[in-house]
Amino acid sequence: MTPETSSSRAQTERTTLETRIRVTLDLDGSGRASFQTGLPFLDHMLDQVARHGLSDLDIVADGDLHIDVHHNVHHTVEDLGITLGQALAPALGDKKGICRYDHAYVPLDDALSRVVIDLSWRPGLELHCGFARSQIGAFDVDLFREFFQGLVNHAGLTLHIDNLCGANAHHQAETIFKAFGRALRMAAEPDPRMGGILPSTNGAL
Repeated sequence: MTPETSSSRAQTERTTLETRIRVTLDLDGSGRASFQTGLPFLDHMLDQVARHGLSDLDIVADGDLHIDVHHNVHHTVEDLGITLGQALAPALGDKKGICRYDHAYVPLDDALSRVVIDLSWRPGLELHCGFARSQIGAFDVDLFREFFQGLVNHAGLTLHIDNLCGANAHHQAETIFKAFGRALRMAAEPDPRMGGILPSTNGAL
C-alpha cells in the first residue's frame, strides 16, 4: 500500500499471506508509542526507538502466531522491519537541510552499543553483536538482523550497529535500539547551517 504522508508523519500497511501490519510514524513526536504485535520483547525494543528518538510510533501486527509460533515470528519480525522502513522513507521527506549523518553511543550497566547512520538512500547494514545468549526469553536474537535488514532495505539508509561490550543479552539489545532511536533523531533533524540545501554533492538522496 502507498504510504499516507504529512510532513514528518507517515502511515503504511503491509499485507502478505503471513502478516498484516500497520505502522504510523511521526518523527516530530514526543516519544509516545503503542504496540499490538504479539511479541512483547520486540515491543519493548520498539518502545526504546520511539522514546529515545522522540518519535510517535503506533504498530498493529497480526502474524498468525497462533498457527506456527517459530515460523511466523520470523516473518512477523522481518515484515515489521520492512513496514517501519516503508513508513520512515516518506516521513523523512525530501531530506533538504537535514543533518543526514549521525551516531550515538548508549550504555546500560554492562552493555555499550554504537549506532552510526546515514540517511543516504543506499541500503546497507553492518551489525556486529556477540549476544551473551541466543534467546532473550522466547525471542531469538538472530531475528534482530532480519528486522534491521528489512528496515534499511525499505527506508534506504546505511546503518552500522556495533555492540562494544555486554554480558547481559537484554542489555545488549536495549542499548542497540536506544542508540538507533537517538542516532535516527539526530540525523533527521534540521542542520541550521545547511539552509535547506540537500546534504549531498550529487544532488540526490
